[in-house]
Amino acid sequence: MDATHRLPLVFNPAARSRRGNRVMRFLMRHADRFAVYATTKPGEARALAGRFAAEGEPVVIAAGGDGTVNEVVCGLAGTSTALGVLPVGTMNVFAREMGIPLDPLERSLAVIERGHIREIDLFEVNGHPFVQMAGVGFDARVIEETSWESKMKLGSLAYLLATVKVMGETPPQMIVELADGRLAEGVAVLAGNGSLYGGQFRFFRNADNTDSMLDILVYKESGYRVILDSLRGLALGGIDLLDSVEYHRASRFTVRCDRDVPVEVDGEWLGRFPQAEFRQRPGRLRVLAPEEAAAGGFAEALKSLFVKPTLELREAAAR
Repeated sequence: MDATHRLPLVFNPAARSRRGNRVMRFLMRHADRFAVYATTKPGEARALAGRFAAEGEPVVIAAGGDGTVNEVVCGLAGTSTALGVLPVGTMNVFAREMGIPLDPLERSLAVIERGHIREIDLFEVNGHPFVQMAGVGFDARVIEETSWESKMKLGSLAYLLATVKVMGETPPQMIVELADGRLAEGVAVLAGNGSLYGGQFRFFRNADNTDSMLDILVYKESGYRVILDSLRGLALGGIDLLDSVEYHRASRFTVRCDRDVPVEVDGEWLGRFPQAEFRQRPGRLRVLAPEEAAAGGFAEALKSLFVKPTLELREAAAR
């Protein structure tokens, strides 16, 4: 990396989560390394990243959560510009997947400065790129129900509260058609390019983001059974080991629903659609990352699910 060149850094102030002023202090300490662009509205990060790539920038840094990373990825898709990540969001799933250190941010910066590039697959659903995972139905409905204000106040606990709220809703009926013509029926679908979901949970145990395949979970049950079966499957060593879940792998597939249902990409709500078409995008995404990723295990994931939200709730109550 050229130490004299100020790297364009797309910063989402709303994704600072509990780090708050620490993130700003970090950016000020390294002001000589970055040209900082703070976003103020949805889609701005994508436009900025696309502009920088068109101008020939070798690297664009996304400083935010998975939503900010997704927007920057959308702007870089199909270009040779590499993605750098400073994980300052709530979940930071993609950073965890790639083995990028979360804290302190100096360690994330060190990864960027070392300049090691890994090339990974990039997929899309209904034309919108995603780098980590996407969901149709239940989990997207939870994200749809989770407001920006609740995330800022409660952090990851906001998703748990939204989950409880939507558990009793009547699920949609879905038919999944895989590239080879196989069919599956269910009420919710998750597709993983990487192995992790919702933090450190290894939902897609066979996933490899360089094999041009998506790992697909088709849930047969809705509501609280989705949560209980997911936790039970993780404890057994694989969600695909459960009778209530079908596990498939495909380069492309289509989900047809009996109504408009919510769809999410990389943890951000995309919209409602009667059909979701998944396919691989041409080329690969270049990412600045450690040579080997090391994701946390099930015990650490349970800790992130229960202990961290409890602390966040206490902090929110104190405010």
